[in-house]
Amino acid sequence: MQPVFIIAEAGVNHNGDLELAKRLIDVAAEAGADAVKFQTFKAEKLVSQNAPKATYQKQTTEAEESQFAMLKKLELDLETHKLLMSHCQERNIMFLSSPFDLDSIDLLNELGIEIFKIPSGEITNLPYLRKIGGLDKDVILSTGMSTMDEIEAAVKILYTAGLKKEQLTILHCNTEYPTPMCDVNLRAMQTLSKKLTVAVGYSDHTLGIEIPIAAVALGARVIEKHITLNNDLLGPDHRASLEPDELKTMINAIRNIEQAMGDGLKKPTPSEIINRPIARKSIVAKRQIKKGERLNDDNLTIKRPGTGISPMKWDQLIGTRATRSFQMGEIINRG
Repeated sequence: MQPVFIIAEAGVNHNGDLELAKRLIDVAAEAGADAVKFQTFKAEKLVSQNAPKATYQKQTTEAEESQFAMLKKLELDLETHKLLMSHCQERNIMFLSSPFDLDSIDLLNELGIEIFKIPSGEITNLPYLRKIGGLDKDVILSTGMSTMDEIEAAVKILYTAGLKKEQLTILHCNTEYPTPMCDVNLRAMQTLSKKLTVAVGYSDHTLGIEIPIAAVALGARVIEKHITLNNDLLGPDHRASLEPDELKTMINAIRNIEQAMGDGLKKPTPSEIINRPIARKSIVAKRQIKKGERLNDDNLTIKRPGTGISPMKWDQLIGTRATRSFQMGEIINRG
């Protein structure tokens, strides 16, 4: 099975600063993430001039500015995309970005993006879905705020446009920053897997690292988590993001969970099999036994180590005669 694909979501946490964006790439690469993801959009095509901000955005940005004004400062132009992609190549980490409009899909496709990540807000955008579905690229679909009917409708559009089932991964997600623990509903990820029979994963907006780790234990093949250099930076997503040390801890934990999941077959492992003779028991002489004496409950007992006859053979041994003399505590054998 392929390792869990871990996406460090830089998103808009670059705050419009190229050097900060590069540093986020460095953080993701140093932590061992497989990809670092940004957001590609033109504010004019994404949001109306006076659209309100979400509550969490009002709390983490300048309260008086509109959503349009906030996003305008966070746009990445073509040249910046190229510079960030080049930096990712230098750091040996995959560059990803979520497009938020049709022109941005074209831009990313022309840049040769390997995987298209569809954000939760576009799951009801038919022209958008149709365009991405027709690109013959792998697709990761986030499902925050969605009903099962909406998800199934989006998947049908992608398939009709040409996307193959094996190219699709669906992420369970909750679009609140940060997500309350009572609203995570990790079992919904398993429901998506059973209902749609595709690879599934989890895009996390909770505080901390335990929920993505739990998602891996429940079968997530992709994990996405926001990252920042500092939770106290001004910007819409910094507070619900992981700082560098937290990202490293989460990724190390996920890699440990991957190893721990195993193949599902119950059998002794190489590391423990050497302990079987020490931890298991054998049939031993409870007292001195003379040759020819009949073996019974009075002269036999069970003790460690497990290098002799297994106690599972007890009934077969009871009633037979000793083939030689045994000292008290000596392991019984048939010799």
